[in-house]
Amino acid sequence: MGKDAKTVLIIDDDESIIKTFVRILQKKGYNTDTAQTGKEAIQKTNAKFYAVALIDICLPDLNGVELLDKLADHGGKMVKIIITGFPTMAPMKGAHADAYLLKPVKPQELLSIIYEKTKKNNL
Repeated sequence: MGKDAKTVLIIDDDESIIKTFVRILQKKGYNTDTAQTGKEAIQKTNAKFYAVALIDICLPDLNGVELLDKLADHGGKMVKIIITGFPTMAPMKGAHADAYLLKPVKPQELLSIIYEKTKKNNL
């Protein structure tokens, strides 16, 4: 991916999940950033453009669905992917996510969804 590598914001309060996603994504050439709360994610997306946000459904201050509409997506370009361990929550009615992944997330599934959705959004 080189100079124009896409940046993925990983929003999760579980440090082991963050480390796993960072390792998977960086190995494939993505830049990564992390946030452990909804508030931190909002601050980061207000300050910088992210091609993709991986959003855990259960955060300490907001749930992932509430966070979807609060993230600055800079003209609707950011791909928002909800990650949940609760099959009944994906997909949720009214939620504006581009995709849903169930935990445990398979690395190839994660990479395929990111590739497919960023390509569709011309990112």
